[in-house]
Amino acid sequence: MDSARFPNRILWIALFLGVAGGLLWLSGEVAERNAIARLSAETRGAAILRQAYLKSEIERFRLLPIALSDDSDLVAGLTGSQTALRALDRKLQALARTTGAAQIYVLDASGRTVASSNWGSERSFVGQDYSFRNYFKLAAAHGSGAQFALGTISERPGMYLSRRSRGGGYVVVKLEFDGIEQQWARLGEITFITSREGIILITSRPDWRFTTIHPLSAQAKQRFRAELQSGRGSLLPVPLRGMGDADGRQIVSPADEPRRRLLWQSVAAGEPGWQLNMLTPLHGVESFVRTVRLATLLLLLLLAGGIWILRERAHRRAERAAMAAARTSELEAMVTARTRELRREMEERAASETRADTLREGLRQANRLASLGQITAGIAHETAQPVAAIRSYAANGRLLIERGDAEAAAENMAAIERLTDRIGKVTAELRGFSRKATGAIDAIPLAGPIEGSVLILKSRLARVDLHLPDLPADLRVMADTIRLEQVLVNLLQNALEALEGVAAPAIRLSVALDAETVLLSVIDNGPGIDPSVQGQLFTPFVTSRPSGLGLGLVIASDIMADMGGSLRLLPSEVGAHFQLRLQRA
Repeated sequence: MDSARFPNRILWIALFLGVAGGLLWLSGEVAERNAIARLSAETRGAAILRQAYLKSEIERFRLLPIALSDDSDLVAGLTGSQTALRALDRKLQALARTTGAAQIYVLDASGRTVASSNWGSERSFVGQDYSFRNYFKLAAAHGSGAQFALGTISERPGMYLSRRSRGGGYVVVKLEFDGIEQQWARLGEITFITSREGIILITSRPDWRFTTIHPLSAQAKQRFRAELQSGRGSLLPVPLRGMGDADGRQIVSPADEPRRRLLWQSVAAGEPGWQLNMLTPLHGVESFVRTVRLATLLLLLLLAGGIWILRERAHRRAERAAMAAARTSELEAMVTARTRELRREMEERAASETRADTLREGLRQANRLASLGQITAGIAHETAQPVAAIRSYAANGRLLIERGDAEAAAENMAAIERLTDRIGKVTAELRGFSRKATGAIDAIPLAGPIEGSVLILKSRLARVDLHLPDLPADLRVMADTIRLEQVLVNLLQNALEALEGVAAPAIRLSVALDAETVLLSVIDNGPGIDPSVQGQLFTPFVTSRPSGLGLGLVIASDIMADMGGSLRLLPSEVGAHFQLRLQRA
């Protein structure tokens, strides 16, 4: 059975190889045509850009002889004045340096140079006869002319633009294209300009200059060599070999590199009869064709191998589908379980944050109540005198009423009323300070918390020299009254404790304003903050006082952060300087 099938296998292999070879050849041909077409379009675009740049350079200098033809210094020099000629020399030298022209010179009516931009060099044009040049003949006959040629003195190629001037002379500007040729050479392609007769004038390959792309007769060569001053060895055929067309496009190869293929593209170059030619290497196209053919071969091999692979995989597809379904179900179950766990973790985290907020506010409330314990003695002293005075005024009032002295009794009642107002104001402020803060941030007058904190600590502050700021009546900040009052009470109590034993204790509150913030400072003249704890002053349980817990400033800083502000310790030569930053309403 195997021997019977063997010829069939040979036939199928031969058929496959034949089809594969044909496809490889066809894919290479199609890829090459498409790649050359794309390269041709890109090359033409690049050639048009280079043609436009070359034309702009020539047109820029074409205006120069027109501008100089009516120059008063030039007309004066043509009269033969040596002074005028030397001035004209210097003017042409400066103008050539400024414009970038290779040379600028002036001819008299006979074609002799009377002034030149290179008048001071060893190869000065002054005194040279250029009446044999075409550009002179054209300007004499038609008023202006242009010619590309090799310089007889400089021996450098360039384009000469001439124009008849006022006073019977001629202005000539020479352009050299070294910079453009070097730029073309750096770009990689071979770029050159040909004249109407096919003579290469400007080129990125200097050794090709004055060669031709078309055969010339002996008489034509003699005439053009005289015009170009190109020498006897010029006007030879350009060293290129034609290698046929690719889809209507000319392909050539350098004589010294026969295996290198170049795409030849030409566009009009602006000057009459000139053509800009670009020879672009096809190595990128060849590499692309090889890649396409290799990809086609690999595709055919994959296709051939895939036929039996598909048959092998067919009976396993259902098994894999079942396994995939089971795996998907398992993954869905895992995702559901994990989602449930994440939701529970999120709920627990939210509950923890809620408890933390509750504990934080409780700690602040405890701090306020602890402060009340310290303030109670002062409040008792503050109210003891008014209560004793009220008792005395009441007893006197009863006696005055028994005597019938109503007017004196009324004065006593008024005094009692003033004293009870004073006690009520102190106790009301104390009651408000003990309440829990609302947590709401609103625009409040800054004077309120300052006055409240001073009133709560009035009896203790009476022993220090207290300076309060002169606040604008409309100054409002974004804060919560009770919490800001708690911060101020904390800072004032710390200052009072620091001032114990100081000879002339003083506390100063000051305010600095700008467009967006209010800076409220609490400054004392005590011994200041211990340097060992300054860096950790706002860390819990860090304190320099034996009786302190180290939580007051931490809570105060936390309150300020919640209100969108901050609390910080500023450097101070004497005492402590705490600064509160609040947002201005």
